[in-house]
Amino acid sequence: MNQYLERFRADGKVAIVTGASSGLGLGFALAIGSVGASVVVAARREKRLDELCGVLNSEGIAAHPVVMDVTGPDQCKELVRATVDRFGSLDILINNAGLGGSMPSHKESPDHFRNIVDVNLMGTYWMAQAAADVMAPGSAIVNIASLHGVTASRFPSAAYSASKAGVLGLTRDLASQWSRRRGIRVNALCPGYVETEMTGESMGPLSEMVEQNSIFGRFGRQDEMDSALIFLATEASSYMTGSTLMVDGGYSVV
Repeated sequence: MNQYLERFRADGKVAIVTGASSGLGLGFALAIGSVGASVVVAARREKRLDELCGVLNSEGIAAHPVVMDVTGPDQCKELVRATVDRFGSLDILINNAGLGGSMPSHKESPDHFRNIVDVNLMGTYWMAQAAADVMAPGSAIVNIASLHGVTASRFPSAAYSASKAGVLGLTRDLASQWSRRRGIRVNALCPGYVETEMTGESMGPLSEMVEQNSIFGRFGRQDEMDSALIFLATEASSYMTGSTLMVDGGYSVV
């Protein structure tokens, strides 16, 4: 195999993908498995995880489902423990579990705000913390943030935007702590608007807004996010840490 293409492979590696039962997470599980990794898929919906594992197995990808909630630090530790018990190591964490929600700030309840931050920011931290305890040098953590971590949304989304901005700050700090001392790279991927289950219910207003406010004037595709994910999760990005990779069709620069 071409030496450059080899750097995009994950043969012999073990990956966790959180929030894998739908949307980007489902695609990320297929993507990282397709380049050689064994995959533990984690989410709250058992049936969807079982279905995904069936698809992964049919593609020749070793996969294992774990039902869990990233807002529980003990559940995050148990997920990591189950991964090591099943496959012997943990080399890649794709911190994808997330919760959206648009709400005018003057109407937003404390519980609504806390719930989004708890999943998107705190859950990302608990998972990274649990994973780092068992990761060997050369491992990679990819935190899935959002373009709204760096630019304002056209819809009222204070909790979501704040949580994703927090993920970017967390990424930088964990990279500073772990990359030299432990050899664990920590980067963030910021997708733009992609056609998923989260965007499907409001495609009309979103389509018009994306067309007007991005350079490409269209939604992103799952495969376009997958390519960026594989880059950050493999040796292809071995000299990157603490970085934020924007894959948003130019939305954040218009």
